[in-house]
Parts: sequence; C-alpha cells; structure tokens
Amino acid sequence: MLEADGVDRAVTLDLHAAQLQGFFDIPVDHLEATPLLARYFFEHDLLDNLVVVSPDHAGVSKARRMADLLHAPLAIIDNRDPDKSTTNPEAVIGSVEGENAILVDDIIDTAVRISISAQTLKNAGANDIYAVATHPVFSQDAVKHMTESPLKKVIVTDSIQLPEEKMFDKIEIISVGDLIGRTIRRIYQERSVGKLFLKEERESTKSDPK
Repeated sequence: MLEADGVDRAVTLDLHAAQLQGFFDIPVDHLEATPLLARYFFEHDLLDNLVVVSPDHAGVSKARRMADLLHAPLAIIDNRDPDKSTTNPEAVIGSVEGENAILVDDIIDTAVRISISAQTLKNAGANDIYAVATHPVFSQDAVKHMTESPLKKVIVTDSIQLPEEKMFDKIEIISVGDLIGRTIRRIYQERSVGKLFLKEERESTKSDPK
C-alpha cells in the first residue's frame, strides 16, 4: 500500500520482526533505539552491578545488543509461553541476585509480561529493576500493572506520543526525533545512513555524548 501510494523509501524504528524489511521492494532504513536507551544509563551513572535481562527466549538478541553496549552480563527469564503466562516463571538463566537488572523489550503493550518479569527478578534477589522499550503502547491496564510492579523506572522513547493519562511517576521518555531527523538529512544528502548507526553506537557509551 505504501509503495502504491508512491513511497520510494521507508525509515522504520525497531520493527517487531526485522524480516519485515524483506516485504518491501523499496529501500528500507531500519533504525534502532537501543543505543539511545543505553545512553540513559551512562548519563545517569547507573553502570554498577548491572545485568541485562530478556523477558523470554525470543528477545535474547535484543537484550544481548543492550548488554554489549553496557558491557554487562546477560540473563534470560525462562518463560516458555510468554503470551499466555499470568504467573511468575520459576527459573532465571544467569545470575541476578544482588544485581541491578534491566529488562529489555521492543514493545510494552499491556505490560503484563514486563510486570511479571520484574516480579520474577525481584523473587530471584535482584535489587533495582528497570524496563526499557522502544514503543510504549500502554494498552488496557498497562499503567496500573507497571505502577504496582517492582519496576523502579520504565524508560521508553517517544515513538508513540503518550496522552496525559498514560504518564506516571516511574516513566522516563527519550526522544528519537534527532535520530530520525539526522537519518532523513543523510538520505536527502545521499550520505551513508550506516555510518550514522556506528556514530550512535559510539555516542551511546559516552557519559557525556555532547
């Protein structure tokens, strides 16, 4: 439909499945917010005793990317059926006891999974627990679930503009406007977008990226 409407290039942000790029016959620049989210922990001096956690086995690659940027170990919540689970999984693969945990996901929708994952980590002995995600859908009772969960902070981007009723004390919002703007400028100037990705990765590991 986009191509039929005359779109000749697409810029996307953290597609739920990277394979979606293959459905286009036009160039697709797939941006990722992970370096921006990682930078939050550098800027706020939250690098001690970190472990990055995937809420299930399917999200390991995204969590590993965050772990690499933060130079932190990786753990996995052994949730075999994340879409239907309403109870806390028993097992955590990796050590989280006494650590500050960062749960990584691409989307927070109903927040049931992220809240259950946070409780699982707390039961396993984790200290402060953070959640990071690119797209804050926050449907149904998401805000209630996160507010009542052990999560200390929920760090998301402004890929979706949140109305006032979906704002709460734990939330931190990071803008992706500059990233998208610089990408569009490079496309217009016929410069490499790939080099922008490398620049974002370098800047994400600086305490003062300016």
